[in-house]
Amino acid sequence: MTVTPSSEVTRRPSPASRASSDPLAEMLRLFGARGSVGTRTDAGGEWGLWLDTFPGAALHLITDGSAWLEVPRQPRRRLQAGDAVLLPPGTAHGLSSGDGIRMGSCDRAAASRARERGSVVRLGSGSVTTRFITVHYGSDPALSQAPVSMPVGVMHLTAGCNRALGVTAGLLCEELSHPRTGTTAAVNSLVDLLLVQFVRAARSDAASAHSASSWPATVTDPVVRDALTLIHRRPDKAWTTAGLASAVRVSRATLSRRFPAALGLSPGAYLTRWRMDAAAVRLRDTDDPIDVVAETVGYGSPHAFRRAFHRSRGQSPSHYRSSSRAAAR
Repeated sequence: MTVTPSSEVTRRPSPASRASSDPLAEMLRLFGARGSVGTRTDAGGEWGLWLDTFPGAALHLITDGSAWLEVPRQPRRRLQAGDAVLLPPGTAHGLSSGDGIRMGSCDRAAASRARERGSVVRLGSGSVTTRFITVHYGSDPALSQAPVSMPVGVMHLTAGCNRALGVTAGLLCEELSHPRTGTTAAVNSLVDLLLVQFVRAARSDAASAHSASSWPATVTDPVVRDALTLIHRRPDKAWTTAGLASAVRVSRATLSRRFPAALGLSPGAYLTRWRMDAAAVRLRDTDDPIDVVAETVGYGSPHAFRRAFHRSRGQSPSHYRSSSRAAAR
């Protein structure tokens, strides 16, 4: 957590902070984070798997044995039983049994069949020495700034700091091994729980401190959290950096420094993006007229809204409405 120097304005509890009783749940809800069904993999002998086609963030949990993680232009990492690693969306990477192993591409059809049957994906030809679970996380496609797209690097948690992750992984393995009534609901809940537990551990793990600009920072910094809460609740309000700072009871300089440090965007730039995201969701999910959508996200002029939306999404609001609904069918 960033410590405010004594020369800056002293913070007092604000209405936004009092209302946000569970900021992590609020962030995940607002950003529409979604986990896909996990895949279990058993590996033995010499084996290697290269993953580069899935657009979402990938979380790997080593439940038994060990594996090597390779990411282009980064040092190789050894993952031991109980370790977990979260990679930003679109990160090409590989898991293998050792150095110099030829890696095969991921057979997504085989992975899908294994999940349906409650079986595992098998890698290598030797006896099983390594087992791991892979979960992918995406977000609402209407949103341009989901939390799982914000990590700027690999987040690696070691076995010593994530006991709860191991417990959840065991429950997930049990559900995936023995599909039955309610398995789908249980698995959906467990993969979401994995993400929550990962964030909890990452907040206190020194290994994740290299990434100051990452989505856990939006939860750990109360100034940023309160500012986001206000923006999300009132995107129609004509927020300025000074006005937002006053509302969360810090100085303008404090907000101007800490907001970009957590999110990589100024408050004004974030407000514009969030307005466009909120508008995109409303266009897709409601039949509200364009001028009503414009007003709900802070645009008194429908013409100004159409220009801003076109700059953001590359198409008019009406075209976006029809195309997003067609894609959802």
